[in-house]
Formats: sequence, C-alpha cells, structure tokens
Amino acid sequence: MSTSATRQDIVVGVDPREDWRPAVGWAADEAHRRGLLLRLVVAVPPLHEPRRPGDLPRHREFEEAATRALEAADAWVRERRPEIRTTATLLDGVPAPTLAGLTREARMVVLGSRRLNRVAEFLSAGSLAVPVSAQAHCPVVVVVRTARSTGRPPHLVVGVDGSEPSQAALALALEEAELRGCAVRAVAVWQPPAFSLRGRDTPLDAERRLLAETVAGWAEKYPGVRLGHEVVTGSPVEALAEAAEHAEALVVGRRGDGGYLGMRLGSVVQGLLHRAPCPVITVPAEERP
Repeated sequence: MSTSATRQDIVVGVDPREDWRPAVGWAADEAHRRGLLLRLVVAVPPLHEPRRPGDLPRHREFEEAATRALEAADAWVRERRPEIRTTATLLDGVPAPTLAGLTREARMVVLGSRRLNRVAEFLSAGSLAVPVSAQAHCPVVVVVRTARSTGRPPHLVVGVDGSEPSQAALALALEEAELRGCAVRAVAVWQPPAFSLRGRDTPLDAERRLLAETVAGWAEKYPGVRLGHEVVTGSPVEALAEAAEHAEALVVGRRGDGGYLGMRLGSVVQGLLHRAPCPVITVPAEERP
C-alpha cells in the first residue's frame, strides 16, 4: 500500500445528477494548495443480466450524462484554476466500491453531499458519503452543498479523544492548516456523570489535562500553526457540530477495518456526516505519519 507521502492525486467524484461545483471546487483548491493532480471521476454501474426492457437506453443515457458532467467539470476547473493539472475519467463500476478502491492510491477523495437523513441515506442507491468514508484508505472529504462563507477568521476544528484515529485526525488537521495558513481548534467532548464527589479531581479536570498533553506534542511539530484546545460538554455529535459552526472544515478520525460499515465509521462520525454545518474530513487511523 502506498503511503500518504507517495500519493500524488486528489480524486473528486462528479455526480451528473447533482450540483457538482461545491465538491469539485473544494477539490480543485486542495490540489492547488498541495501542487497535486486533480482527478475528476464518474463511476457508471454496469448493466446486469437478465436485462429488462429499457435498461440499455437508460444506461447509455446515464453514460452520456456522465460524460457531459465530466467535460463541464473539467472546463470549469481549468477556467477557475488554470494552474493545476487535471484528468477526467469515466469508470465502469458500482460507484461506492469503485471510489473506495481509488482511496488506496489517492492523497484525498472529495465527495458532494445532499444532506440526507440516515433513513434516506440507507435507501438511496446514489449515496456515497457513508460507504466510501467507511472503507477508505485515505482522508475523505464530504462537502455539504449548502456550505456558506462564515465571515469568521479561518480555522479548522478537529475532534480529539486520545484514540489512535483522533491522533491521525489531529495530524491531518495541522497539516491542512499549515497549507491554508489558518488556525486549528482541537475539541474534546465530555459527558457529565449523573453525580460527582466533592473535593476530588473531576473527570472534566482529567479530560482537560489529557487534551492539553495531547496537543502539546503536536504544537511543537507545527510551530507556525496556532493551535487552541478546549473541552466542551454534551453529546459528541451535537457538541462537535456546534463547535464547527464557523469552521472551514471538521476533521474526525475513523475506526479500523473490522465489522460492518457502521462499525467501521462509528456512530459519531456517521452523525456528523448528517449534522455538521461544514465539510467533514474523515481520516483513517492508518493515515497517521
């Protein structure tokens, strides 16, 4: 498997049925910052046997729409970012596993999101955010189509809980912030217990110390990045979504490769893909340098 240092392209999925510009624009900016090739792709599902009447015309129609979308996206990027290199590829395969396969060699994969709820996402054949993020070998960015300019000083928010995946997320957030010239806000979430003992060191105090120790080492590696940290209270999904209200992106770590998709991704990351008000970058633990 290639490492993050040897991966040489930013992959973006172009959805012919939706407005692809938010995701493609995000990916083009990332390719520009990193000096990497931007690879625009559409995966067209193959025809299955036995074929039903009308399958072939519909398949050809989708292929034509995919080709038009790729050409339009490529032209749009060339006009917007003429300095970056691009390729446009029509792939034959089921979209989710095909794009997940590309994560083995990509530096980053970028997808758009229609902000479906969990039931709608489960029922939607075209939904890619959860299955690709759960199986990816590189960071996956899910760009909300309704994302808007915040008018606040640019910063990234990263969820930190001391785990290996969150360490990988913190590393990626700092790397990304260094490229962008922005700050990082590391956020740990603490859920208050039903009761506590007076006069003793509280779990909240311990959480604050752990977070401070965690970010201290990383601050030394990225001295040019302003790194702040805080512990917030509440449920992880709601607290992190609120913390990222004005962020350029929210960075979170992903679990390992075992189990079904939901187990790999984790309930918090799944919830944030549906609730976060900004792009969500999911980072696999293997990404940590």
